[in-house]
Amino acid sequence: MNRKQFLSASAILSAATILPDQSVVAQNYQANGLDKLTDANGNFLHQPLPYNKNFLEPYMDEETVYLHHTFHHGGAVKAANKDLQMIRKAIDENNLETVDYWTKKLSYHFSSHVLHTIFWTNLTNKKTEPKGDLLKRIEKDFGSYEKLKGYLSKTSKDVDGNGWGILGYQPYSDKLTIMQCENHEKLTQWGVIPLLVLDVWEHSYYLKYKNKRSDFVDAMLNILDWDNVADRLNGATKLV
Repeated sequence: MNRKQFLSASAILSAATILPDQSVVAQNYQANGLDKLTDANGNFLHQPLPYNKNFLEPYMDEETVYLHHTFHHGGAVKAANKDLQMIRKAIDENNLETVDYWTKKLSYHFSSHVLHTIFWTNLTNKKTEPKGDLLKRIEKDFGSYEKLKGYLSKTSKDVDGNGWGILGYQPYSDKLTIMQCENHEKLTQWGVIPLLVLDVWEHSYYLKYKNKRSDFVDAMLNILDWDNVADRLNGATKLV
C-alpha cells in the first residue's frame, strides 16, 4: 500500500464507524447517501439531507437548517478536502515543514464533518424515547432516562464557547458516557464512539433562539431520534 492509498483507506475506515452496515437506520441513510462520508479515493463528500429543510419545524427553523447544513457543514467538508490535499502534497514532496499545521486542521474539519453527519441523523420531527438495550444501559449507567437528559442538557449548555454535548459509548469500560467537546475535537475521550450529539455552536440556534442556548438545547430534547441512537449503540457494541 502506498502513501496515498494509506491516507485514503484511513479516512474511509474512520468514516465507516458512523453507522453499522446492517442496521435499519444505516440502510436508510446509506440509501440516500448521507452517511457516505468519502468517495472511492478517500475525498470527503457533503451529502444532501435526508429530509426537507422544514422537517424539524418548529424546533429548528428552515433557514437555520439550510444555512447550517449548506455553509457550516459544507464548509467543513471543503476545508477537510483541502487539508487532506495539503498533507498528501507535503508527503509526496517530502516537505514536512507544514504537515503539523494541516494535520491539526484536518482533525478540526473532519471531526466537524463526522459530528454534523451524526447530528442530522439524530433528529426527527416526532417524539421518541429510548427502549430495549439502550434504555437498560441508560438506567445502569445514569440511574434513569430523566437523569441522563438532565446530565446531557447541563453538559451541552455549559460548553465553553462553541462545541458539542455528546452521549457516547466507551468500549474500554463498556459504558455509556457523557462528555463536552469544545470546537469539534477538543476534550474528547480516546475510543469513545459518538451516539448522540448536540451542536451548540451559535450558528445552530442564533436565528431562532438568539443568544439563548439553553432554550435551544431544551427544544432539541423534544426531537431526538432515540431509535437512531439505539442503532448506533448496537453497531458500536459489535465493533468491540
